[in-house]
Amino acid sequence: MKELLSKKGLEISPSVTLDITAKAKAMKAKGIDVIGFGAGEPDFNTPENIRKEAIKAIENGLTRYTPASGIIELKKAICEKLRNENGLNYSTDNIIISNGAKHSIYNALMAILNPGDEVIIGVPYWVSYPELIKIAGGKPVYIQTKEDNDFKFTVDDLNAVLNDRTKAIILNSPSNPTGSIYDENELKLIADWAVENNILVISDEIYEKLIYEGEHISIASINDDIKRLTIVINGMSKAYAMTGWRIGYAAAHEDIIKVMSNLQSHTTSNPCSISQYASIAGLLGNQDSVLEMKKHFEERRNYMVDTINSIDGLSCKKPRGAFYIMVNISKLKGRTIKGAIINSSLDFAKVLLDEGKVAVIPGIAFGDDNYIRLSYATSMENIRVGLERIKNVIENN
Repeated sequence: MKELLSKKGLEISPSVTLDITAKAKAMKAKGIDVIGFGAGEPDFNTPENIRKEAIKAIENGLTRYTPASGIIELKKAICEKLRNENGLNYSTDNIIISNGAKHSIYNALMAILNPGDEVIIGVPYWVSYPELIKIAGGKPVYIQTKEDNDFKFTVDDLNAVLNDRTKAIILNSPSNPTGSIYDENELKLIADWAVENNILVISDEIYEKLIYEGEHISIASINDDIKRLTIVINGMSKAYAMTGWRIGYAAAHEDIIKVMSNLQSHTTSNPCSISQYASIAGLLGNQDSVLEMKKHFEERRNYMVDTINSIDGLSCKKPRGAFYIMVNISKLKGRTIKGAIINSSLDFAKVLLDEGKVAVIPGIAFGDDNYIRLSYATSMENIRVGLERIKNVIENN
């Protein structure tokens, strides 16, 4: 059968965490108490004003096709948000609304890449970046970042991989999986580099409202030259606990948005009409729920960082944004824990699940085998219990 399948499709890598995820689910189904640190979504309900607006949209019959690139009302709300919060002036012609931020990134890559074009990404990376680049016919090029530089790449790093096939870089700030944030000076240097070399920047800003130290700055706001080259990616999922509503958006030069809109019209048509109307209430309504959620995330982050750094063999930096912690496990490599030799992040993740009933994401999923990723998008009680189990697995060996 494989000879009948697409070569491109076969080249897309399956998730390295599938076995662990499947096993954790099977254990839970059997009634086993498994603590999960893998969540990539807030553990809060969507704010009430957004839910009510969705119900209103249903009752008013706003359930039919919309323009493929999204309703004008939501585009105007996005423009207002970008102007007021990010210092970015766009018209509705510069906006496309898609089925989640991931879909926006896919549309962007499909719109800009020709076969063999290269896209630079930092390691650790969000798991879908390399695969999305490959789906679009491009080639991912990796920069191995350093923990002592908060997992951020520099202009020197970019110059080391730059060539005549380089088309774009993906900048993720705040980052999944590291929680790192690029400051204004770092962004200016990267912006100058991109303008000088005429390189496009896909700026993934989906976690922008979950920042605990410093402030979010969009690279597109640095100056008009970099704004012309930047595709700003954002959405409703993380800030408004709307992961299942599937609303993402992109802001970019009108020529790029036109191609993205054409692609979307022939693939998915419009995003969910109900979710679009509800998103207007999210962007323009009261933001207290976002601040309350961020407060809880910050408390959890602080507890997790202190606790992780007290466990033998583990260490981590305090992330400045998002809701993930990259835990350095390099000191555990080569050790035998509960009868298993730890040669990789996957080995350690399997031991934690089998012996501690704790599910984590191995760092190899993000391109770096010296780490595991823990999410603090779960209750403080789960965090306390889960970290105690991890401690017991390592120290009571």
